[in-house]
Amino acid sequence: CVSLASTASCPLARSASQLRLRLFPSSSVAEMAGRGKAIGAGAAKKATSRSSKAGLQFPVGRIARFLKAGKYAERVGAGAPVYLAAVLEYLAAEVLELAGNAARDNKKTRIVPRHIQLAVRNDEELTKLLGGATIASGGVMPNIHQHLLPKKASSSKASTVDDDDN
Repeated sequence: CVSLASTASCPLARSASQLRLRLFPSSSVAEMAGRGKAIGAGAAKKATSRSSKAGLQFPVGRIARFLKAGKYAERVGAGAPVYLAAVLEYLAAEVLELAGNAARDNKKTRIVPRHIQLAVRNDEELTKLLGGATIASGGVMPNIHQHLLPKKASSSKASTVDDDDN
């Protein structure tokens, strides 16, 4: 058995080939790679982001990087960036929902800074959170002082005098 190329002429090569097929029925001899692993059988698993593991849209990895680079603490736990990303995503969704409602009330389909300003300032909790923030191109809240409004004509029976006693 000098040549391993022709398995038909050599009984040892033929029996080794049959043994491999019995041990690895799904793979052929040509697919065998080094260390006994078949090519394609141990394909690398696609990387899953921490955001998708947590079911978030905000980038957990980027927030973790910012927390580490910001020197807020000497060490940053594994759950801290996930929690912070979830909180930021919730706040963004809340502001966008209220701003979308403000845009719809104004019969617009696009959210502009004015709608964000109206949404934030009309919500008590968001006003408390973002009280010191200035929203660029947001404008001011519509407000007319009570003294400037026209007074209502009060119709009370005590002011009219009826002369029924004569």
